[in-house]
Amino acid sequence: MPDILHRVGIKASTDRVYKALTTRDGLAAWWTDNTKGEGKVGGVLLFRFSAGGAEIGGFDMKVLELDPARRVLWQVVDGPAEWIGTKVIFDIKQSGDYAIVLFKHQGWKEPVEFMHHCSTKWAIYLMSLKSLVENGKGAANPNDTHVSGDGPD
Repeated sequence: MPDILHRVGIKASTDRVYKALTTRDGLAAWWTDNTKGEGKVGGVLLFRFSAGGAEIGGFDMKVLELDPARRVLWQVVDGPAEWIGTKVIFDIKQSGDYAIVLFKHQGWKEPVEFMHHCSTKWAIYLMSLKSLVENGKGAANPNDTHVSGDGPD
């Protein structure tokens, strides 16, 4: 099964990055401003995306594992068919002044065109996470960069 993989260095402590990945306010500031739910292990986080004021979709993530300042693991329990059952993993380690985030969206059944799109969007959102933690301002949906070319994404 193919996976989406990214690595980003963030000039901050692993604690600050972990907070941005595990609090509703943090998630809403770098991924989508429409973030709801319970961020504890066993809880479900609901992420909804919009364009032009209209909701265009979203994902529900069950929190499977939280290892403070080291790891966040979610499983997709609702959303597009290609995402259901996949896992989203953020492994974090300190390297000098940088928190290194090793990102993995694991378990895609096949590398369909939607996976290519999602890989690009994950990269954009990881840069939004970097900006939030380093500079205090992310670019969460609906203020993110659009990449589809065939409508809002």
